[in-house]
Order: sequence, then C-alpha cells, then structure tokens
Amino acid sequence: MADEFAAICCTSATSDKKTVGRRVEDEGLSFLTITLPDFGKAIQKWLDQGQVGIHSSFRSGRGGFPLFLGGFLSLIFDRKTGRLLDEPSIDAIFAVRQLTLAFGKIELPCTNARVLKAMDKYVECEKDVRCTDMVLSEEDFAEFQSMSNMLFTEVFTQMERDLHYEVILPRHGPGAVADKLTSNGKYNLRTWTQRLERVFPSSRYLIPNHRFSDVLDEVNILEPGAEMPVRVISVPKTLKTPRIIAIEPTCMMYMQQGLLQCFLNAFNRDNLLKALIGFDDQVPNQDLACRGSADGRTATLDLSEASDRVSNQLVRRMVSQWPLLQEALDATRSRRADVPGHGVIRLAKFASMGSALCFPVEAMVFTTMIFLGIQKSLNRTLTRKDIASFAGSVRVYGDDLIVPVEHVRMIVQTLEHFGARVGLDKSFWTGKFRESCGKEYFNGQDVSIVRVRQVLPSTITDAGGIISTVSLRNRLYLAGLWSTVRVLDKLLTGILKEFPIVAPTSPALGRVSFLGYETQRMHPSLHSPWVRAYAIQGKAPSDELGGTGALLKCLLRLEHDSPQGVLDSRIELVPCYRPGLVRSSPSTGPSLGLPTLSQDEKHLERSGRPKRVSIKLGWYPSF
Repeated sequence: MADEFAAICCTSATSDKKTVGRRVEDEGLSFLTITLPDFGKAIQKWLDQGQVGIHSSFRSGRGGFPLFLGGFLSLIFDRKTGRLLDEPSIDAIFAVRQLTLAFGKIELPCTNARVLKAMDKYVECEKDVRCTDMVLSEEDFAEFQSMSNMLFTEVFTQMERDLHYEVILPRHGPGAVADKLTSNGKYNLRTWTQRLERVFPSSRYLIPNHRFSDVLDEVNILEPGAEMPVRVISVPKTLKTPRIIAIEPTCMMYMQQGLLQCFLNAFNRDNLLKALIGFDDQVPNQDLACRGSADGRTATLDLSEASDRVSNQLVRRMVSQWPLLQEALDATRSRRADVPGHGVIRLAKFASMGSALCFPVEAMVFTTMIFLGIQKSLNRTLTRKDIASFAGSVRVYGDDLIVPVEHVRMIVQTLEHFGARVGLDKSFWTGKFRESCGKEYFNGQDVSIVRVRQVLPSTITDAGGIISTVSLRNRLYLAGLWSTVRVLDKLLTGILKEFPIVAPTSPALGRVSFLGYETQRMHPSLHSPWVRAYAIQGKAPSDELGGTGALLKCLLRLEHDSPQGVLDSRIELVPCYRPGLVRSSPSTGPSLGLPTLSQDEKHLERSGRPKRVSIKLGWYPSF
C-alpha cells in the first residue's frame, strides 16, 4: 500500500516501510493498531490547525518536521515553516490517513488490563455525572427545559396521547438480554417489575388477550430493590480500549422498543426535527461535513462517552410536563448496573449503550444543548422560527454533531457545562478538515479511508476472515488502490476455489469491477446471469416456541408487518388495544383477509442471531 501511494504521489516510501517493519518487530501489533492511529489523529489536527507539529512516538528532522512519512507530508506542509501549503495534495492527505489509520479499529480483543481500565472509567464517568447534577443550578435546568419544550413539545404531546390510549406496541429483538433468555424464549417472559406494572400492565403486554389471564399467575413482579441490573460488558473496538455496553433485562428492552417506536412515529410527523436530527440516515451529516470543509461555515463535533454522560436528571426535567411519558421513561430505565470489578452500582446516567432509548434520548438532549449554546452566543431568546433557520447548519446523529462555526465555542462551553465531553482530537472547525459519521473531507474532497477490520485469513475454515477480506478488497478497489487489490486477489484465489467478478449487489463473495460482471451460465427460468462462487451462510439456532408465547409472537409480528395492523382486522391483541375497538372472536380472523407473516415460516422453530457464520460454494446471481 505504501508503494502504491508513493507511485501515486511521486515520492518514496522506502524508509517508511523499513521503519514500520522494524517497529512492528520490536513493538508487535500494537504499533499498527495503537501507535500509528495516534499519529494519524495528530495529522488530522495539524490539518485543522494549519501547522505541522511534533509527535512523541516519531522522530523529527530539522525544524521539527516529521521524518516518518516525510515524503507524503512534504506535499501537504511546507518543510521549512511547517505551515499547510496553499494547495496541499489531496492524494497525499488520503495516503497519510490511509497508511496510519487503516488498522486502528481491527477487531481484536484488548488485554485484561485495558478492559479493567475501561470498567474503571465507566464508574468514574458515573461520579462525573453525579457531580454535574450537583453543580447545575435551577436556572440551568429551567433554561434546558424551556429550550427542550420549544423543540419537542409536539413529539412529547403525541407520545403522551399514545400512552394514555395504550397504543404502545412492544417488540423483542434478536440480541442478548441480561437474563440470558433465548430469542424465542423471550416470548415466554414471566418476569415483570412493579415500576413497569404501573404504566404497562402485564395483563396487556405479556399475554395475547384476557383469555390467557391464567398465565399471569406465573408472572413474578419484582419490587424496585429486587430488579435485575443491566449487565455491563466489553466488546472489541480498538486494541487501545474496548467499547463498553450494557445488556438490558428482557422486560426492560421489550417495553423500551415499544416506546422507541412510539417516539419515532411522533418524530416523523415533525418536519423541522427531521431536518435537525437523524436516526437512520447518516448521509445528511456527511453532506454537511463535506460542505463545511469547503466553505468553513459548519464545524463537526464528536463527543466522548456520549451516552454515559447524559444525566437522568436532565431527561426527567425535559419531560416533566408530560407525567405519563416521564413515568414511562422512568419505568423502562434500569437503575442499577453490574460492573465487573466493581459490583452492582446505582446509575445516575439515563442509559448506557444497549438501551433501545439511549440513541434517541441522547440526540434530543444534545440538540437542546446546541440551541442553548446558540441562544447564549446570540444573547437573545430563540423562537421556533429562529431554530428553523439553522436547519442547514445544525444536524445531530447520535454523538456526531454539526454546528455553525460562528457559535461553536459557546456550544462547546454549553455542552461541557451540562456534563458532555467534547473530544477535541476528533472535533474540527478551524481549517478545512471535517469528519462526521464515518466520512472525512478536506476542502470539499472525500479523503475517507478503508479500514482493516479483521486479521487476513490463511485457510478456508476462517469464514469471518474471508468475508471481511473480500469486503476489504472491494472497498480498496473502489478507492483506486488497484496494486494493493492484486495482492489481496492473489491471497484470496489461493484460498477459494471460485472467486468470480460480480456486481456489488450480488450475494456471492466475488470481485467488484468497474468493467462489469461475469456470466458463467443463465438461470433456466429467471434468464439472469449466474456464477459459481461462495456465499455467506448463517443459520438461526434451534429455538422452538409453542403455546401462548407462539401466539403472542405471531400477533405482534402481524401488527408490526401489516400496513394497517391487526387491529383494523378486528383481532384482539390487548397490548395495542384501542378504545372503541369492536372486538370479535379470533375465529373470525381468517375470513377478514389477515396479512400474512413474513417469509420466515420457521420462526417458531429457529430464531436469533446465528452462532457462527460459514461460506458455501454454489450458483448465485451475478448482480
């Protein structure tokens, strides 16, 4: 890769390769996964600040100019002054970023010491949230509530109405839960909490209808002190530090999903909020980052430990005028966490990553803080019309924030004042570099990199490695690194019997090419081109479900999948009972043209995420 970039940029990478080889031999994989990415992040800040700097892990030459990757850096910064060139090479910027950051997020487990350190940091973060709650004044809370009301009154009012009429439709997902129930086993849930019972009675949400009320005798309703805590675990993120998430109990996640859908239904009715906040589309954030890198009008901010620093007190204040909504959010929020090395602790945050409500709630909290910062910067009270005028310069997607440059300093101060932590190494507003939602831009040019996610495979039994490497090969091809692609092609063809050229939309594991795709034979009935190749195979684990749980699952799936819903077909499903609904016997259902279940006909026999993924040789479409 270094040789290819050297050819593209008309420089030499000989000494750079020697440095990498020597240091990997001395320091191991951590040089590629920790040291190099730190250097890459430093280069990004140099781009933003317009001045090259010194990095402690690499030697500098005369004048403080870095020696490592010096050939590429000299096409970006002036060797004598260290200042950013008037017209730096976009190819060189892409090269130094790709070479330094490619291995930064490879999915390898951290050492136990790093995992324990991350757990310590999780607990320290809790203490910080408590300290912030104590420091914030009543005036701070009042300002936050006033701005939140201006933004979300219509959404919260609609949610309050839905809660009043009990039209919340819960959902079980395929993910892990704290009580370790299987995917189908969740539908036989027999544990509820007293807090949930007050807002979401088990008689409406745990059984298909009142005819199965005898099942409720088996339900164990827990007092607040006996509730199961969330289970805090680590998952691979980088070798430097793992990602810390919390696995929620089944009953909590079940109703969190219902509240999430209720929120999204209300949110999607508000055109202004849809212009300011995103939940399923990162492209608007990326477009604003690209535009901001060219015109300098918008800044990109990244928050550290974003979800873990959202105070529950702020969330309670945000919805304090909607009592049913406030009680519902509180009932579906886990109050304690089981942290390895620390035992069970009480939580001051609203929720960690893992809660279905974490992402939307943090987005609303950060949006409120942003406009509070803008209001303070302008030194006048904002109106909803004023907020609408920022639709093209403010955008929130989780902890990725786009804000106007002229107000960025006051926004950062406001975020920090309310307990958030702005990651200054990943926030940009001074120069022409911007980063948001996985995309990076310099002066309007895309300089996003291709990351290596897994160790390269050596045998066909390493299905995960093969799948990841095929993806890596195709992304590098689309990025124009064709010499590097030829090396990966040689590796993969030595492992796979068949590795044809396919379109990006093909289910087959193959090579993407700008020249089209192969046709090895035509399908006899579809008359479409097919190729012989490997494809990903993943089988849901065996998980049989019958009785009341099976009926509940089928009814919930019908309601989620149907555009009109089961309710309009006069089927009684108590969890989503609407007042005034004329009920009839379920036996009348088939004659009413009920919507059919999805194509997964064996969902009562097999369910959940595959325990392992394999690849299978066969015939598949070329596109």
